[in-house]
Amino acid sequence: MKTNLSSSITLNRVSTKYYRPANPIVQSELTRFEKIPTRIFETIDEGVGQIANEIVQLIQQRQRESRFVVLGLGTGNSLRPLYAELVRKHKESGLSFHNVVVFNIYEYCPLPKDATNSSFAQLNELFFSQVNIAPQNIFTIDTSITQDSVQEYCRMYDQRIQSFGGLDVVMMGIGREGNIAMNEPGSLMESVTRMILINATSKAEASHNMGSEHLPTCAITLGLRNILSAKKIYLLAWGEDKADIITKAVEEKLTRALPASYLQTHTDANVCVDLSAASHLTRIQRPWLVTECEWNDKLIRSAIVWLCQRLNKPVLKLTNKDYNENGLGELLALYGSAYNVNIQIFNDLQHTITGWPGGKPNADDTCRPERSTPFPKRVIVFSPHPDDDVISMGGTIRRLVQQGHEVHVAYETSGNIAVGDEEVVRFMHFMNGFNNLFGEGKLQVVTEKHAAFKSFLDGKKEGDIDTRDILSVKGLIRRGEARTACTFNNIPLERCHFLDLPFYETGRIDKNPISEVDVNIVLDLLREIQPHQIYVAGDLADPHGTHRVCTDAVLAALDIEKEAGAEWLTDCRVWMYRGAWAEWEIENIEMAVPLSPEELRAKRNAILKHQSQMESAPFLGNDERLFWQRSEDRNHATAAIYHNLGLACYEAMEAFVQYHP
Repeated sequence: MKTNLSSSITLNRVSTKYYRPANPIVQSELTRFEKIPTRIFETIDEGVGQIANEIVQLIQQRQRESRFVVLGLGTGNSLRPLYAELVRKHKESGLSFHNVVVFNIYEYCPLPKDATNSSFAQLNELFFSQVNIAPQNIFTIDTSITQDSVQEYCRMYDQRIQSFGGLDVVMMGIGREGNIAMNEPGSLMESVTRMILINATSKAEASHNMGSEHLPTCAITLGLRNILSAKKIYLLAWGEDKADIITKAVEEKLTRALPASYLQTHTDANVCVDLSAASHLTRIQRPWLVTECEWNDKLIRSAIVWLCQRLNKPVLKLTNKDYNENGLGELLALYGSAYNVNIQIFNDLQHTITGWPGGKPNADDTCRPERSTPFPKRVIVFSPHPDDDVISMGGTIRRLVQQGHEVHVAYETSGNIAVGDEEVVRFMHFMNGFNNLFGEGKLQVVTEKHAAFKSFLDGKKEGDIDTRDILSVKGLIRRGEARTACTFNNIPLERCHFLDLPFYETGRIDKNPISEVDVNIVLDLLREIQPHQIYVAGDLADPHGTHRVCTDAVLAALDIEKEAGAEWLTDCRVWMYRGAWAEWEIENIEMAVPLSPEELRAKRNAILKHQSQMESAPFLGNDERLFWQRSEDRNHATAAIYHNLGLACYEAMEAFVQYHP
């Protein structure tokens, strides 16, 4: 069973010539905008395999020389697969780590020495406890150090590193704001090991990586001078959520506002990324600026949209001069004139727009995103949380229902951890009052639960996990909101499916891995309904990771049906939406559904039915806007892009990309 198919989603097929240069001269040409050597791998497995081999070679070389290898290690999701690969080599190939010395490059504090949510605890679980590094060769930061002793302690930690001859290799990830280790924006290049205050963005990211909602607000970290003194540096980043920050660190100017950019000064820094994380680098996103291109329809569309936005011109007003002066003369040679290119791209973009997301019956569908038959269609919208459906495609759902399709909404998780305690208190007050009004005080279970919940919540401390009963009530709150939104959109309640996938039910931010049980729940629903259309979450940069896991469950189920030769799948199309966390780039959009002002207002009202996710929602992320505001702004922005390219002017648009099982 394949449970990581989302990692193979590639919006643009990138020629290998852009990331596997034929020779150093070609590489120099391709990477002219890159100020840090950047290695692009097709997959995460390929990347960690190559990096692990290089680490192994260094360890074994030093063993032959009877010398230590001194590693500075960080934590985070980018490093997990690398540690797993090194552990595998130890267990399967007999690789010895007896000559390895390790320094933890940052630690949260204050924490008790036996804390399970420390950086060291994660390193120990993922790596130290599974290989033969001598305990006396593992150095970490004392999390219980007093404020008065911090400065002297940090100085001694630096001296301990120097006593081993300095760091040979530092392996680390990169934060959303370009922080490396825990060096926040504003850190000086000469900074050394010190205590810092963690900003809200870094703390939220660390909480997710550590699987703990409650981390200290401070950390002790190696400074930029410590890191830049290492002989070799590996900075790892995987996935599209890292694409923007990687491009800034690698291609933009060195600045204190982005600590990772200081790697531009190092003589042996290596940025290692997969194609998704590299997707915004010039040689991948805008290859015509650095080399001759292997043109395809998507790359041409991407180039023309870029040119329009660069010159602030609609498509049909681009001239031969515009193409020649902006590195796109090749297209003139291919098509003969600017007009020929312009009209092709204009028509291409025009054909993505449809007011019939389920297909228009009795119509020529040659140039439409969706086929006209069968009509009506059976449709399943998979919603990771109980509000992602209306946030991401509420207008399209409403349109599908109004046009007569059989629309089902499958809520994949309960979303219970995203409900605030005050919501439980509010509903329990209602139940208690209802009991007093109509139950004559005889509903003993209500009285008992009210007392038990009040007692727990009154004594609840930061970091405490809710009881199973309270999580169940929070799940009920979200179910009720989802049902209300479906009713508002005229979806019968029997077509609302609450899957409650088990991987989610940990009561914590950190979730269990996807399992066969999760996939089978999705598979049973697909086999029951046998849809003609499926909508899944494509915003894989969701910082909490739930969207990716939920989409993986659907794709795994589809893969099983494909292998089994399921007949219904041959007549089914899968569309990916985005919502709260990102929007599709215009060059990738394959279906754009326009919304009128009235439809956008109705979409907002459906989102507002999820009252627990308004101001009190605990996981709004770094974006201060509420979910309905993000959604409307993105829908307005998509419509504006189409309009600025010279197409029709709509109030808003929801956009989709097709997935091919």
